Amino acid sequence: MPQFIQGLELCEGFYLDAVKPIMQKHFDLAYAAALIGSGSEVLGFDTEISSDHHWGPRVMMFLKPDDVSTYKEAISKRLSEELPRSYKGYPTSFSAPNAQEHGVQLLDYSQNGPSNHRVEVSSLEAFFDEYLGFDITEDIHALDWLSFPGQKLRTINAGKVFHDDIGLEAARQRFAFYPEDVWLYLLACGWTRIEQEEHLMGLAGSVGDEVGAGIIAARLVRDLMNLCFLMERQYAPYPKWFGTAFKQLESAQTLEPIFRSVLSSDSWQERESHLIPAYEFVAALHNSLKITDVMPAKVRSFHDRPFSVISMGDYSKAICARIAQSKTASAEIKKLLVKPLIGSVEQFCDSTDILSNAEWRPGVKKLYGVEGEA
Repeated sequence: MPQFIQGLELCEGFYLDAVKPIMQKHFDLAYAAALIGSGSEVLGFDTEISSDHHWGPRVMMFLKPDDVSTYKEAISKRLSEELPRSYKGYPTSFSAPNAQEHGVQLLDYSQNGPSNHRVEVSSLEAFFDEYLGFDITEDIHALDWLSFPGQKLRTINAGKVFHDDIGLEAARQRFAFYPEDVWLYLLACGWTRIEQEEHLMGLAGSVGDEVGAGIIAARLVRDLMNLCFLMERQYAPYPKWFGTAFKQLESAQTLEPIFRSVLSSDSWQERESHLIPAYEFVAALHNSLKITDVMPAKVRSFHDRPFSVISMGDYSKAICARIAQSKTASAEIKKLLVKPLIGSVEQFCDSTDILSNAEWRPGVKKLYGVEGEA
């Protein structure tokens, strides 16, 4: 096996050294070349283990819509004939997609015949329609943002653009981060999730259910982590890389060891003793955003019960009040304030199928029950 190279570096070199010269020689076209979308290498988190499937020298090439039908087959054929069979020790040819394994393709180490390459030719419009279920020529409205999985938005902004004649970078910038009103709504919904369960871990543990208490504590850790992603204006990736990406946040320097202690604790009392500084740190982080009046950043008892909590509904209410008073918040977001604060699709759903497949997005938008531009 060749020495492992990070996939993004491998693919950029593959484009510059192998694909680009062929395009310059044979095709006088405006296009973009990049690596965005699905794949651990797009996020920069790939390892040697990642390279065992659906990984290798590849490029996503985007043409203008009219040029796709005219040139797609010719480009693919020319590359198949002229690409080297390997690049930096890795085959440029792949197996056919395995229908039984979600279309996975493996590196083909044979040296015979033309390359079954993965230079995938499409248009920006087709890519965004398939990946997000969104017409890139339209404006992005509040319900669009709420129904886009943040993990996909991260992969659109991650990766790298190698060449751009047709506005790919500008298209990516449209999804750089949530608009202010959507961001505030998601923060309120993130606090709501904590407010709904912050007292339950101790309650479960107090009746001898340490397994249930551990599950609730883990859910609270995940929700606190998600709040930190939002507060630092970062999209969170899908579960495999959630903790890895969290470690890159500024807040992780303080919180990551605390969360490890929470998750490794054996009793609800021990878990609570570690959750307390986590609650107070995130509360202080909220105050540093200056999006509401200063909120109490010390835990308190849950009414007259011996369980330590941080919010009891105060944080979500304060953020909602800020949105309601805003002159720039969209009508759609303001209408959602009178409904249960379910948040974005990733805040109320962790189904891989729903978050991965754009076909579910129209149904997700209907869940909000808000009329108007969506």
